Amino acid sequence: MEYLAFRNLVGVSHTEAEVKVLAEEIEVVDGPDESGEMFTRPGKLSDYFPKPYPNPEAARAANGGALPPDLSYIVNARHGGEDYVFSLLTGYCEPPAGVEVREGLYYNPYFPGQAIGMAPPIYNEVLEFEDGTPATMSQVAKDVCTFLRWAAEPEHDQRKRMGLKVSWEGVPPSGVIELASEMYSQPGVYSLVQTVAGRFATKQVYFNFR
Repeated sequence: MEYLAFRNLVGVSHTEAEVKVLAEEIEVVDGPDESGEMFTRPGKLSDYFPKPYPNPEAARAANGGALPPDLSYIVNARHGGEDYVFSLLTGYCEPPAGVEVREGLYYNPYFPGQAIGMAPPIYNEVLEFEDGTPATMSQVAKDVCTFLRWAAEPEHDQRKRMGLKVSWEGVPPSGVIELASEMYSQPGVYSLVQTVAGRFATKQVYFNFR
């Protein structure tokens, strides 16, 4: 994820102190120093996420010859977005009768061609959640997809909430306009429409998306 730095996590998933601890767990090659030599140091908030492979050749060798894409915007680059990614992560299975997959590839019906070079990245109990949530494959995949959606579009939730708020606030006026239109179209009610005074009360509605 070349476009995501540790500082982006502050106030979103972790506190600043927690993110500093995460960043310091990695070693970053920096420099040159005063003698012209490169050196390693603990990571800091301004550092970007470390790459899983040192170079493209190593990445291809570990993934059956395929170069893994950068995941910063992967949900925007794939049709179906995070739904596709979830299906891909949880869709590994044995090939059906009559289907052969060459050595080094894995059968996945959700991947174009149904043969993918990436080994199954998650499975049941691959990790432990601090709050005791069962680490099922579907739960881990859901968390991964939620994170990828945020990484690609940090304003996603805020934009959705704003859209719902605008839609909700637009309902009462549209309903009144429709009612007034029906009344105007009926004989003998024009004077009523002219003299009726409307009073609208707004109500706040809160949505909890989790």
